[in-house]
Amino acid sequence: MRYLLPSLFLVALLAMLMLRGYVHSEILADHRVRPPAPIGHVPEDILAGGPVIDARNAQAPKALSIPERKLVLTFDDGPDPKWTPKVLDKLKEYKAHGVFFVTGTMASRHPGLVERMVREGHEVGLHTFSHPDLSYQSKSRIDWELTQNQLAIAGAADIRTSLFRPPYSSFSDALDDKSWPVTQYIGSRGYITAFNNTDSEDWKRPGVEAIIERATPKGTEGSIVLMHDSGGDRSQTVAALDRFLPAMQERGYTFTHLTGALGARSAHTAVTGPELWKGKAWVYAVGLSEKTTGVLVIGLAVIGVLVMARFGLMLLLSFLHARKVRRRDFSWGPPVTRPVSVLVPAYNERECIANTVRSLMAGEHPIEVIVIDDGSSDGTADIVEALGLPNVRVVRQPNSGKPAALNNGLAHARYDIVVMMDGDTVFEPATVRELVQPFGDPRVGAVAGNAKVGNRDSLIGAWQHIEYVMGFNLDRRMYDLLGCMPTIPGAVGAFRADALQRFGGMSEDTLAEDTDVTMALHRDGWRVVYAEKARAWTEAPETVQQLWSQRYRWSYGTMQAIWKHRRAVVERGPSGRFGRVGLPLVSLFMVLFPLLAPLIDVFLLYGLVFGPTQQTVVAWLGVLAVQVVCAAYAFRLDRERMIHLISLPLQQILYRQLMYVVLLQSWITALTGGRLRWQKLRRTGVVEAPGSIPSQRQRRTEKRPVA
Repeated sequence: MRYLLPSLFLVALLAMLMLRGYVHSEILADHRVRPPAPIGHVPEDILAGGPVIDARNAQAPKALSIPERKLVLTFDDGPDPKWTPKVLDKLKEYKAHGVFFVTGTMASRHPGLVERMVREGHEVGLHTFSHPDLSYQSKSRIDWELTQNQLAIAGAADIRTSLFRPPYSSFSDALDDKSWPVTQYIGSRGYITAFNNTDSEDWKRPGVEAIIERATPKGTEGSIVLMHDSGGDRSQTVAALDRFLPAMQERGYTFTHLTGALGARSAHTAVTGPELWKGKAWVYAVGLSEKTTGVLVIGLAVIGVLVMARFGLMLLLSFLHARKVRRRDFSWGPPVTRPVSVLVPAYNERECIANTVRSLMAGEHPIEVIVIDDGSSDGTADIVEALGLPNVRVVRQPNSGKPAALNNGLAHARYDIVVMMDGDTVFEPATVRELVQPFGDPRVGAVAGNAKVGNRDSLIGAWQHIEYVMGFNLDRRMYDLLGCMPTIPGAVGAFRADALQRFGGMSEDTLAEDTDVTMALHRDGWRVVYAEKARAWTEAPETVQQLWSQRYRWSYGTMQAIWKHRRAVVERGPSGRFGRVGLPLVSLFMVLFPLLAPLIDVFLLYGLVFGPTQQTVVAWLGVLAVQVVCAAYAFRLDRERMIHLISLPLQQILYRQLMYVVLLQSWITALTGGRLRWQKLRRTGVVEAPGSIPSQRQRRTEKRPVA
């Protein structure tokens, strides 16, 4: 289900977007308009006849005229949700009827208006599905336009119609050698084509007086009047109807539909059976697509606001944090010089463990090192013991997991401050000293260090390097000032031992024990802060599969921790403050926001394919520019080389998508009640602290190629 549900969700989302593009004439639309052509093949009696062409008999096509004192008001391009109801209201007010030539795209999106037209006695005619110039189209495309238009009308009003008006048409005497064959073919399909002989030109919005003047026939002539109920601002059309209808009725005119004026049977035929249900299914699918994409558009707007707000908040609070901790007079309190215990849980870390322990021995702060071998099968403990380093102890245990290993280390620790690190991480000489200085403030219960990617010479490593500097460390500065640091990184963190003992140490309830314990500390009233100079270099996953496994566990573990501490929202004291500030921020920025953020990329792809391409590219580049600014500032704060930001655009296109899918699968795992195991990542042992002496193994290893 973890793989099936995301796939089905993606297919459904793409289908709804494609359907939306289809009914909004963004897909398969043809906006070409053919210029006038010669008229040599159009019969004279057609050019000189009336505005209604009946070409159902190919051998004897005829042009029909509207009788005197009959007016057929026709409205093209609708139905429009704003203007069509106003037009219908005016017709109802003056007990007049007319003909609405609807497009399939609009009828599909607003079926209720088509149903109202029929219910109130008006006729409905086809105006094609997507409004192309049919003289450019093949017969199969013409059939498709007619069929889809009928499908929409059937789904909306349970009828089909025999009336048709071609797009971009005017008077019947404007037929030429390109449009006449189309009219003949339309007749062969059983349709009567209705042109007009009085054009109000309301689409030009010339003013109410001009519309009335142009819509008024001469004397008592009957006429088909062309108006529009869609395609733009139709307020002048509505205002003109309010005067035109009573004025013409006073002159003895009757406003009727087309078949009524011609004395013919109704153009409407009831639809039943499979054809009706196909129409209903079509209208329902379009309605679902419209609602879904409407929600997505709202979600995109919310995401856009959140993106800008988050970046703005990150920049502001990061600036304030840096200014605060970098002041010359800044101090956490009395310097912390007493020894501390360093706990190194290790499971099959033979490639890395020697580098890890050597980096600790080169430190500037007095420490004891406790390596907890969690049932390794590769001789990890033997390697540490063979180093013969002072103040380094090995504690062996059966394989029990990282939380159990850390708790075992806590039981063996001699000192009241414990530093925790991963077995694949190396510290700089000043890391431990910088990491423990905040404990000069008795309110501080834990300190997050500055985790950095050591193996950044591959593309996937460079992407994680950007993520660590920009996403993790810039976030930690923000959370530090807000007093709701969500996670002490497993690679570099420090704790008061007595603070951990108050709630039993590291918990095995979640897969993110570092997030779990950090939240527990907040709820217990302790401050959790960030030490930017306490740098640790960790070996990031080097393959997509390893990265997937790591982030899947992180995401799922974070959700577990949020759920575990959910009661903090309604509690009082420090727990309540964290619950009402920290948990919402963590849930929003680390769980909900990343889940919705793919909307940006979905609409980017949609805009690139179906338009408006230029505006889409500009919008995406704008978001990217904001991210570049944030990333550049984060790199400046961490004194990192800007050269790595070259890969940021590619990271946004490729790397983020992987993170989205990981988070989505974590959600599905949580919702379906699935369980996730710890997964061991393969290590290479290539990471060493800057400036350290390479190990013998490292000197023998050739430089790895860039992925």
